[in-house]
Amino acid sequence: MLTRRTPLRAAAVAALLSMFAAPALAQEPGLTPTSIKIGLFGPLSGPSMSYGFDVMNAARMYYDKINAEGGIHGRKIELSVQDDRCNANDLVAAVKKLVEQDQVFLLNGASCSAAAVAGKDYVVRSGVPWLMLNASADGALYPPQPNIFGAFSISQRAMGGSIVEFAVKQLNAKKIGYINHDDAYGAWNLEAAQFQAKDNKVDLVVESVNPNISDVTAPLLKLRAANVDVLLIATYARPAQLILKKAYELGFTKPQVLAVNAIANVQQLSENVGSKDAFKNVYIQEVLADKPGSEKLKWVYDMYKTSYPDLASKPDHPQVYMPYGIPSAMAVVKALQDAGPDLTRAKFIEAAKKLNFDSGVMAGPIAFGENERAAQKASIFLKFDGAEMTRVPGAFASRWTYQGQ
Repeated sequence: MLTRRTPLRAAAVAALLSMFAAPALAQEPGLTPTSIKIGLFGPLSGPSMSYGFDVMNAARMYYDKINAEGGIHGRKIELSVQDDRCNANDLVAAVKKLVEQDQVFLLNGASCSAAAVAGKDYVVRSGVPWLMLNASADGALYPPQPNIFGAFSISQRAMGGSIVEFAVKQLNAKKIGYINHDDAYGAWNLEAAQFQAKDNKVDLVVESVNPNISDVTAPLLKLRAANVDVLLIATYARPAQLILKKAYELGFTKPQVLAVNAIANVQQLSENVGSKDAFKNVYIQEVLADKPGSEKLKWVYDMYKTSYPDLASKPDHPQVYMPYGIPSAMAVVKALQDAGPDLTRAKFIEAAKKLNFDSGVMAGPIAFGENERAAQKASIFLKFDGAEMTRVPGAFASRWTYQGQ
């Protein structure tokens, strides 16, 4: 009798064990044998939508391209899309919905730094991989977080280092005037600017101003009195316009270099400054591999026209930041491919850490590391005469690295 019961008892135990083992074998959130669900988010509405609306469209069209080519290890990419309005509260709400309700495998989003930083703590606690779109968001990248990757355009620290490198190597500056903001954003770019100046053994004379400043006469007079060789403008667009206009009125003729964040629209910049003579010695930082609309970037704009013919027919599309969405989506795809067919979030994160590739879109390589979560550290520079932009040869990269401070 005992020997007859043994097989039945063994079968019952095996069945019971299989019940408990089943959850361990289940797919992670957002994965099926045929799909990978990605949470795509950014500003689709509101006053800051120009920072990310077409950036999201660019990421989406790249994912469509990958799906048309067969997907990733037999899986197609499925997008769940949310609007974060470039607002901290809206971004956190969007991320929570994507993770908790939509059960996405990973997040790909954020175009505005302050909003992105607000989402950091929740994303770290959740463990979901997050690759940003075009936000710099140094506050979410430093100190490095295990599952957050960003700065596919450029981090603020890298921006500050790169612009100083250009002033030294291209403009032969020995004493550099530097105007930034007196907030966290300004502190981030200044940190790398000071590092780069010290590394190049040049002087950096700093004037930090409020982002809402309306009269820039005092800081400009101080920098002129210091007899700086070049003026670097690492502010938002509105203060940058005031600085260029006032520099012209004060007869400041030394080179003036606008950081990438100081430009929203070059035509608007020229109109607001008011005189073409103000642009006799002006340079603009650009993080793309070439000036927008160049032959090198033509494939991106062609893909946009094919993907969104109705939008492309409108005069205000594609928006200026559109190409920035491509490197981020490329990084997602490459890490998914490198993680292999037996995909897990842990494998994806490990693969993302090892990424190092040329996107063909940005000025420098997209590269991470064990202790590095900012993808792109280089920029190019364009001579701007108030109407036309001419590329300055070469790319200029920041050498600042996180030291654990």
